[in-house]
Amino acid sequence: MARGDKSKYTDKQKRKAEHIAEGYEDRGVPESEAKRRAWATVNKESGGGNQSGSGRGKPDTHVSSHKGGKAGGAASAARTPAQRSASAKKAAATRKRNREAKAR
Repeated sequence: MARGDKSKYTDKQKRKAEHIAEGYEDRGVPESEAKRRAWATVNKESGGGNQSGSGRGKPDTHVSSHKGGKAGGAASAARTPAQRSASAKKAAATRKRNREAKAR
């Protein structure tokens, strides 16, 4: 199997990598870097390419997903109540503005 060949990955692993890459791209990461990170995440969680079929391969660990969730929570907890309140007010104003723009 050539380096970078994705033929040994299951459809589920391919969908997962695509979804992760989209998330990185939404945050401004270049497409090639987003793909690289996405496949690294899939490999870390599932142990690489799995053969399809019942009982084949190892169960996914989701270790990277949990780590990302914890990091986000810690960042939020480190902010002061005033900062969190200001952020919430700004978000509410944005949602209101978007609702009004959509209604037109």
